[in-house]
Amino acid sequence: MQPSDDFIMPTTGFWQTLRSADPAGDLPGPLYRYSFPARLPDGRLLDLPLRRLASDPDRAVASFIGNHASFGVVDVLATLMADLARDVRPELIIGLPTLGLVFAPLVARHLGFANYVPLGYSRKYWYDERLAVPVRSITTPGGAKSLYVDPNVVERLRGRRVVIIDDAISSGQTISAALALLGLVGAEPAAVVVAMIQGDHWRAHLATAAPAWAGEVRGVFYSPRFRRAADGWVTDEDG
Repeated sequence: MQPSDDFIMPTTGFWQTLRSADPAGDLPGPLYRYSFPARLPDGRLLDLPLRRLASDPDRAVASFIGNHASFGVVDVLATLMADLARDVRPELIIGLPTLGLVFAPLVARHLGFANYVPLGYSRKYWYDERLAVPVRSITTPGGAKSLYVDPNVVERLRGRRVVIIDDAISSGQTISAALALLGLVGAEPAAVVVAMIQGDHWRAHLATAAPAWAGEVRGVFYSPRFRRAADGWVTDEDG
């Protein structure tokens, strides 16, 4: 399929391979068309498609969808995420729905755990509404949903040092909901580890929604937010 004339194109071929950086070691830019090459810690690049925000067609984000990515890309990112989590010595890994559940089991295995604890959006009949918190996210702009923890795993969580795993942080809404929910059951989140840190809007939200949390947010790669220019997209950082 051909790209559109507004610098958005179908995303079938993205997320599938990692490639070497250009010889100069610089990212293309400051003008971007159709994609953004995110740099990994080893210098390799992962091409991400640019997608307009539904709320503002003159704004865009670089999209990463973990369950669309090749196994090779997912394996590399999960390994790097485990490296980011290792030094805080977690006792348990927590996976966030939906796409954090792509990475959480792999990270847990890399760290030597036999399993992990997934949180969920789907309410089972034995769940307790007192163990749920509302959440919104940038990728689901409709009505609010709830984040649940299975009551049967509460005792496994109580007093345990945990690391939260998700695919990305953008608005901070999902992460702040997870921190609130884990607080309800007495877990102690030491860090949040994601594949993609998207922009910096989440910082202000977490500062307000979770001011007592002393942990860190760590990401494998960073992706800025973008605004429309005459011939493509430029980042907010480029002014």
